[in-house]
Amino acid sequence: MVTNLILKGQTLSFRDDPFLVAPDAAIDHHTDGAVWIKDGLIERVGAASDIVTAAPDVQVVDYGDKLITAGFVDCHAHYPQLPIIASYGEQLLEWLRKFTFPSESKFSDYDYAAQASAFYLDECLKNGITTASVYATVHSNSVDAFFETATKRGLRMACGKVLMDRNAPANLTDTAQSGYDQSLALINKWHNVDRCTYAITPRFAPTSSAEQLEAAGTLWREYPDTIMQTHLSENKAEIDWVRELYPEALDYVGVYEHFGLAGPGAIYGHAIHMSEREEKALRESGSAIAHCPTSNTFIGSGLFDMRSLRECEAPHIVGLATDVAGGSSMSMFSVMRSAYEVAQLRGYSLHPVKAWYLASVGSAHAMRLNHKIGNLAAGMEADIIIIDLASTPLIKRRMADVETIHDVLFAQIILADDRAIRATYAAGNLIYNSGNIDD
Repeated sequence: MVTNLILKGQTLSFRDDPFLVAPDAAIDHHTDGAVWIKDGLIERVGAASDIVTAAPDVQVVDYGDKLITAGFVDCHAHYPQLPIIASYGEQLLEWLRKFTFPSESKFSDYDYAAQASAFYLDECLKNGITTASVYATVHSNSVDAFFETATKRGLRMACGKVLMDRNAPANLTDTAQSGYDQSLALINKWHNVDRCTYAITPRFAPTSSAEQLEAAGTLWREYPDTIMQTHLSENKAEIDWVRELYPEALDYVGVYEHFGLAGPGAIYGHAIHMSEREEKALRESGSAIAHCPTSNTFIGSGLFDMRSLRECEAPHIVGLATDVAGGSSMSMFSVMRSAYEVAQLRGYSLHPVKAWYLASVGSAHAMRLNHKIGNLAAGMEADIIIIDLASTPLIKRRMADVETIHDVLFAQIILADDRAIRATYAAGNLIYNSGNIDD
């Protein structure tokens, strides 16, 4: 582990929520800044002259005018689906049957899962994603392989075995009891070991019986510092199906409420089509929403209402997510761009500082990790990315005319891709280097 290091360049960090205060009041931007890393944690962030003076004997890595910021956090992803990314056609329920389930069936094989985990995590690093909340498959092997691979890279990751005991192929189902037992064994093996967080993972209400959701709620009560991830109100046909399967429930959110699957640490993917009661219930419970804009548009699910959920007196906890492979890109620049475009279609302009916040602090908050990751601040874990602000000729040309840090961030959101990520650090260790940092 790196014990003492200073990274020099432009720095960007958050001091407040830009949905609650003006964007300029929410950020600290130093054009000549530095981050001092000590024992895997951020010791200090600020003006380079101050930090170098305070630590004159510490090694300095100078990134010039490149941007140093916290690694992106992806609060909803399916690593077993990466092999089927960019599969043509279909909406949610057909997508599951045609593409998802056949892909996930291969993960009973540990070696296959280990190779898929390595590929997924390498793609995360190339795209500056240092933490994600990840769905595995119904197979315990798929979780073991993922956490073993993430631990070798020193990454902070959350993952969980999918719970699914009905309305799925036989080779992808468990039972209420076996799902509980296998999840319990995985919690005892992995939760809070190294940088691993376990996520109790009922796929969504239609693929879990009442008995299984009850077991999942029991498990979460027994291990309340785990997180719980599932899907909610992604597709109108899905909502109708939930109504048929759980006719006694108030609504879709009511299903999860009944079984104790709402509250701080619960992350609901999508949440596009909610009633006023559901929105209120989620907000008051402290549950979080993973906004998955590239997936919602690619599969044709709908347009997320960012304004009503975040631009209000009592905003929801919202993070941004790739949702690969319903999502069409591993790039958080693409996700932020799509979030902006979806908001535009709803008559709302998502400010670039707000988008960047959602892709870092917001997602970390959804995972209950915002005290550890998602920002450059003293005491935080040193998960850091280096962004080339002129990574292509087009971006370089645009940067010649920018006037504010807002313009800089917006240009990156609209124009950048994985070529902009020059280096990725995890707990202060350089674990991805694009090979042309000095270009």
